[in-house]
Amino acid sequence: MSGRTVGGALRRVAQVALGVALLGAGTGHLTTLREEFQAQVPPWLPLDPDLVVVASGVVEIVLGAALLAVHRQPARAVTGAVVAAFFVAVFPGNVSQYLTGTDAFGLDTDTARAVRLAGQPVLVLWALWSTRAWGTWRERRAARER
Repeated sequence: MSGRTVGGALRRVAQVALGVALLGAGTGHLTTLREEFQAQVPPWLPLDPDLVVVASGVVEIVLGAALLAVHRQPARAVTGAVVAAFFVAVFPGNVSQYLTGTDAFGLDTDTARAVRLAGQPVLVLWALWSTRAWGTWRERRAARER
């Protein structure tokens, strides 16, 4: 296998793994982990926490399914960018959990909650790398500049 083929295979595996993780998390939002996810809804958000959890769970299921379904560019890159944007959009919930000291998902210390905060950028990068979203954007930008 060439380096390009191995890299593509690794990206595809990472994309599928992220899709499966999102499907699992989304299902958890709607079922057994609903109360845990409610603990992450910022108290300043003027929406019912259960509504936020259900809506974000549905979005996670849709995004997870999309990651599993798309194989070709540019749809793959667009999906990755949307997933990355979703991870940025839910980040305030993780910050709120840290600032309020709310226990959920076994995160019962400030250190554990801080480590989770540090993991959020990894999810953003995972979405962008596995779908080649960043590279596709750069290639299209370079083509327009020629």
